This record gives sequence, structure tokens and C-alpha cells, in this order.
Amino acid sequence: MLRIAVLVSGGGTNLQALIDAERSGKIKSGEIKLVISSNPGAYALERAKKAGIDSAVVSKKEYGKDTEKKIVSLLDGYSIDLIVLAGYLSILSGDFTKRYPERIINVHPSLIPSFCGEGYYGLRVHEEALRRGVKVTGATVHFVNEIPDGGKIIAQKAVKVREGDTPETLQKRVMRVAEWKILPEAAEAVSAEIMREKGGK
Repeated sequence: MLRIAVLVSGGGTNLQALIDAERSGKIKSGEIKLVISSNPGAYALERAKKAGIDSAVVSKKEYGKDTEKKIVSLLDGYSIDLIVLAGYLSILSGDFTKRYPERIINVHPSLIPSFCGEGYYGLRVHEEALRRGVKVTGATVHFVNEIPDGGKIIAQKAVKVREGDTPETLQKRVMRVAEWKILPEAAEAVSAEIMREKGGK
């Protein structure tokens, strides 16, 4: 089984989708071994605890310029093969992403290349979608490189914008209809591919 780490910052709904997918057998090539949060108050840590998954807090406030070094030491300590960013709000440096080529995936709440890049996260993505009057939005899972939201796309799912939508209602629908489905699917697909590569070596 591939060893997966999930990086989080908030409530952890995408983490929960991954945990549920693993339990139901939708993720069968990998296993979540570690949850790392940038925020000590993140409810995602409670979700990890309930699921019996080891967790750690690595905040910039505590570790400063050594934040990524600490994350790397944890990933190495757990022999992690795949890193999943699930609502992780820190931008990872080029040095970090180059250590794990095509081993870091992220879910973003829009159809990249729309409403993405630095500063586009959380409700701001949905506010911009509504402000621009798009009729269709969605979510994207992509590999992570040194450019924010710039890595190769793995999966996308479209979601219709409804009359009277607010950023909050749109955010919830995009999560439910798109993010919670394609993130576990992509995690399984990438895990299976890495397993095949390892088997071929």
C-alpha cells in the first residue's frame, strides 16, 4: 500500500472525503498515514484523531523559515509516497515541490485555468466566479509544482451556477458535487500509477 500524507489548514471536509473513500474501498492503492496541519485549531485534526490517523501541527508561527524542513522530516519519518493538499493554505516553495515531482496533488475549487493562482482560495474563488457571471464552475485536481495552481491537471468536474447563488451556497455545492468526488478518485489513480512505477523498477 502506498503511504499518503494529507496537508490541511481548516475544517477538513476534503480530508473526510478521503478517509471515507479509503474506508469504502474507493481508495485501495494507498493508505493515509499522516495528517499535517498548518493551524493548531484546525478541525481536520479532530477528524484525523477520530479516524485513528497520526497527526502533527507545523505552523509558520512556530517554525518560521524552518517550516518546510520540519514537514520534510515528518514525511521522511513516515516514508510518505504521496502528498495530498486538502485545503492547505500555505504556498509551498519550488525547493519543496522539486523534492516530490508528481508526488503532490491539490484540489482547487474552480475549473483551472479560471480563478486560480496566488490569492485565489476559499470563498474568494466563488466570489470572483459570481462577479464575472460564469454559468459553469467546478473543481480541479492537479499536480503541484512551483507555480501556484500551475501543475498538470489530473481531473476536473463541472458544476452549474444557479440563479441566486451566493459565494457560500456555491462553495458548498462545488465541494459536495465536485471536490469530494474527484479528490479521492485522483488520489486512487495517482497512487495506483505510483504503485505500477514501483513495481516496474
